[in-house]
Amino acid sequence: MFYKWLDRWDERRAQRGDEGKKVTDVVLAAELAFPGAGNVASIADFCDLADRAVADPSYFDEPSRSELSFEGRKGWISFPSDISTETDENSTVFARITKGRSFDRALVVFHHWNARSRNDLLAKSFARQGITVVEIALPYHLERKRPGSSHADYMLSANLGRTIRSVRQGVLDGRKLIRWLRAEGYKEISVLGMSLGSWVAGLIAAHDPTVRKAALFLTAGSLADMVWTGRATQSIRASLEPAIELPDLNRAWGPVNLENYTDRLARPDLDILVVLALRDKVVLPELSKRFVDRLNDAGAKLDLLEANCGHYSLSIPPYVILSGLRLRALLHRRP
Repeated sequence: MFYKWLDRWDERRAQRGDEGKKVTDVVLAAELAFPGAGNVASIADFCDLADRAVADPSYFDEPSRSELSFEGRKGWISFPSDISTETDENSTVFARITKGRSFDRALVVFHHWNARSRNDLLAKSFARQGITVVEIALPYHLERKRPGSSHADYMLSANLGRTIRSVRQGVLDGRKLIRWLRAEGYKEISVLGMSLGSWVAGLIAAHDPTVRKAALFLTAGSLADMVWTGRATQSIRASLEPAIELPDLNRAWGPVNLENYTDRLARPDLDILVVLALRDKVVLPELSKRFVDRLNDAGAKLDLLEANCGHYSLSIPPYVILSGLRLRALLHRRP
């Protein structure tokens, strides 16, 4: 009886999230994902560019080691993104800082798709444990929201190139923030990503060797498979399906597929926590388990929590408590 109620609760949350989502045309926009690509007219050519990006170890590197021009005010910081976009608001990055008792450890948090607020309870809880919590706004979210938009449709959509650019922008923003935290004196920096934010956090952990701990909640490897099968992305699949098949979408979005970087995530100095939901309809548990299997095959230092709840109900007791305790254990683990 309890699990039937839980499933209904998750479905009601999913229905509220459907508001404003529409079927749109597929757009390649390869020049957004691959600077200098020029006009690309076919999905096959787009996929070739994506394959090259996957093989390029510098694709998620910061474009320059520019001066860290950060502005701070009463627990907030802002800084220019290294990727300028057509939305002025999105070109400035905002993050809220909840300081811990020391300057030794920091946790950078990447929220879920369409988040409308930050997590006060999480920030205050870990700050009391001596860990500074920095909650960054993903592209097209929160202070970076596109004027007039009902949800963060420019972050994840049937525009193939813009979706890659948005995830890459989130990675570069996060890496720049981490570089600033190190300059401020923080010695151990960890990342936490939730749902779509876990793709950004995972890509950062894979490409930034200064990150030593990564917690990936409600994650999987293939963003394409998640969008194709997930409850929250039905309108995007309906947009994509007439123009592209799933195998080609997996190639096209290969640069943001965490399964392509499992060897990097398996480096011996990185501890990983994966939290998956066994009743999840947004990120299907079979996709999460496939990613976990690939991490294990690569030899990653992995801790796994399988919660018997749905995607949204991970945020309620007892599941939020269980995941919080496991996150605490990860962050307090000695190197």
